[in-house]
Formats: sequence, structure tokens, C-alpha cells
Amino acid sequence: MREEERFIELRDVTKVYGRGDAMAYALRGISLTINKGEFVAIMGPSGSGKSTCMNIIGCLDVPSEGEFLFDSINVTQLSRNQKALLRRNYLGFVFQGFNLLGRTTAIENVELPLIYKGMPFNERRVLSMEALKKVGIEKVAEHTPGELSGGQQQRVAIARAIVTEPLALLADEPTGNLDSERSIEIMELLVKFNKEKNITIIMVTHEEEMAAYADRIVRFKDGVIESDYTKES
Repeated sequence: MREEERFIELRDVTKVYGRGDAMAYALRGISLTINKGEFVAIMGPSGSGKSTCMNIIGCLDVPSEGEFLFDSINVTQLSRNQKALLRRNYLGFVFQGFNLLGRTTAIENVELPLIYKGMPFNERRVLSMEALKKVGIEKVAEHTPGELSGGQQQRVAIARAIVTEPLALLADEPTGNLDSERSIEIMELLVKFNKEKNITIIMVTHEEEMAAYADRIVRFKDGVIESDYTKES
């Protein structure tokens, strides 16, 4: 593998929670490399370590041992504020529960990351509308989440995740609360952004049908990587 292809690297990462008799290993010295532009599905049963791995990549948790590199930057050496800046400027997040603010409109929800970046109102309003157009729901920009279907709410969440043009999109069970038809729509949308925008996508899922959309499937079990399969192109 050429050095310039490496984008996200976990090197001998261990994560331990608790102490003494209450000590539990979530990750047991895993090493994982993800290239720029890959679409990777992370799978495994509850307690396998897949969510802990995702949280470390998303700078929401830190390894107990080992190193995490993001685009050649050693994240394990960054301060809390520096990690927050990395999350804000280079990562987008999509969650199973949508995580939208209930009393604000779709476009206001999409604007949130831009507000945190200090962007002026007019500029962020234009970018947010463009993001809603990219996910095909600009017509409901002024609707609140309660006025939207589950699929529409997840599209708003995806628009919010891509409005900052992140280098990587982290999706945690993005179709978990959707029916089969809406799930397919969301997965096709993620594939579109991966192929057209070259956004690296890392998705945690327990659904084989959804994992099939990814280029690569990494399976966790008991805190280790059980298998790592890349589709033939």
C-alpha cells in the first residue's frame, strides 16, 4: 500500500474501561488502515468493539494504548481543543436516531455546524440550502422534524453532515430506524457522495443488506478484527 493512500490508521489500539475487577477490554490491540475514498462497513455483535472503534476514529474517545492517525496527523498527541477542531472541520456524523433539534426547521438544523464555525448568516443559509438540494429535500427546508418522515429526517441529518464538506463521513446505524425502501434510498445517497465527492465513509451496521453497499467489510468480535474483506472492483 502506497503511503499517500493511507488516510485513517489505527496502530495496535487497545481500549480498556474500568479498573481492577471491573476492567473490561473493548479493543484488544487492533490495527486498521482505511484509504481515502473508501466506503467501509464495520460489523459485529454487541460488545464486539465496533462502536468503540468508530468513536475513536470520530475523536469522541481516545485509545488506552496505541496510536490513531488521521491524514498523517497523530491524533493521540492532540489536545482536546485540537481534536474538537478536527471533528468540526474534517468529519461529518450521521446517527441512527437522526439527532435533529425538534423545534428548529430542516435548514436551521443543517446550519448548525456552520454556526459553530462562526460563518455569517447569509453564507451559511446558501450552503445549507445547497446541501438540502443535494439530498433532494429542499422543498421541506422550512419544516420541523416533526413534520418530516423518518427518511426525510435522515436526509436532513446527511445534509447537516456534508454541509462542511468533510473529508470523512461516519455513519452509525444510519438505516436502523427506517423501513426497507427508505433504507435503500439512504444507502444509495451515501454511495453517491462516496463516488462523486470521494468522501471516505465509515459505517457501523448490523444489517448485511446495508453492508453490501460498501466496498469493504470489516468484522469485529471480542475486541479484535475477525475478518477484513474488500470487494473485487
